[in-house]
Amino acid sequence: MPEGRPWVLRGVYLLFGLFALLLAYALWLLGPTGREGLVRLERGMDASKVARLLEERGLVRSGSLFSFYLRFSRRDRLLVPGVYRLKGEGAFHLARALSGGQPPLTVTLTFPEGLRAVDYARRLSEAGLPGEAFLARVRDPGPLKPPYVEAQSLEGFLFPATYTFDLLAGAEEILKALLRRFEEELTPEVREKLRARGLSVQAWVSLASIVQVEAGSVEEMPRIAGVFLNRLERGMPLQADPTVAYALDKPLDALSRKAGDFLVDSPYNTYRYKGLPPTPISNPGRAALLSVLEPVLTDERGRPLLYFFHAQGRLFTSPDFETHLRLLSLHRP
Repeated sequence: MPEGRPWVLRGVYLLFGLFALLLAYALWLLGPTGREGLVRLERGMDASKVARLLEERGLVRSGSLFSFYLRFSRRDRLLVPGVYRLKGEGAFHLARALSGGQPPLTVTLTFPEGLRAVDYARRLSEAGLPGEAFLARVRDPGPLKPPYVEAQSLEGFLFPATYTFDLLAGAEEILKALLRRFEEELTPEVREKLRARGLSVQAWVSLASIVQVEAGSVEEMPRIAGVFLNRLERGMPLQADPTVAYALDKPLDALSRKAGDFLVDSPYNTYRYKGLPPTPISNPGRAALLSVLEPVLTDERGRPLLYFFHAQGRLFTSPDFETHLRLLSLHRP
C-alpha cells in the first residue's frame, strides 16, 4: 500500500460520515414533530410562506428546508388553499396533505325559510365566514345582481337551504352559491305560470316572502297567497303585519298598535301603502313560492277570499269584511 493511503481512506470515511450526519439531521428537520395545529393557506401563498406558516405552528422544524422540499417535489404547484387541521407527521405527509391529499375543512350551514339577509349574515359570522361583507354585497350586489331582480337589494333571493362552504369562502362566493340555488327554482314551468298570472319574478318573490312569515304552516300558504293576490287585483292594501315588522326591524310578535307601529311612514307599511313592498321582506322557501303560483282564491261557494286571521291555532278566511268581523268576535277574545 502506497505511503499515505490510509489517510486518504480516513478522509473518505470522514466525508461519508459527515454526509450521513448531515442527511440524518436533514431528515430529522423534515421528520415528525408530534405537534398538531390549524393552518390557513390563503389563495396565492407560495412555498416559502406556506413553509414559514408550518414552522410557526411547530409542524416542521425548518421552514426553509420544507420550502425546498416542496419545490424539489414540485408539490408547490399543487397547493390547495383552505383551512387544515394537520399533524406534524413529516414533510412527505404534510406536502401530500396540502396538495390534494387531504380536503380542507368546511362548514355546513342551514338557513331556514323566512330569515332575513341580516340573519344570514349573523350565522355566517358565527361560523367564521365574512358575514358583514356578505350583507354589504346583498345590499349592493353590483354585477352580481340577476336581471330579474328589480330592486337594489337581493333580499328574498337568498334561497333557504343547507350549504357547505370552504372556510376561505368570500362574500361573493357565498352569495353566488345562494343565487344559483334560487335559480334552480326558476324552471320553465314556473316561468310559464308567472307569465300566466302576470307576475314578474320580483313580485313573485316579494309576495311569497310575506306569505312565508304570515303562515303558521305550509297548509295555510295557498289560502293566504290567495287573499293577497285577490287584494292586489282589486287595488286593496295588503295590510300585512310582517311588512310593518320589517319596516321597523322588529320581531313580528313585538309589534304594538298602542306604540303607533302601524302608522309608521314607510313604503314597507302595507297598511298605508297599496301594492307590494319595495323588496321582499324575507327569504321564502319552495312551499311559499309555489303557494303564490297555485293559490286558493275562493271559498267553497266560489267567493273571492279577501280577509284572514289566526286564532286558536287555526286560519280563518272570509270573502267580505262583515263575515271577517263576525268570525273575529266568535274566535278571538
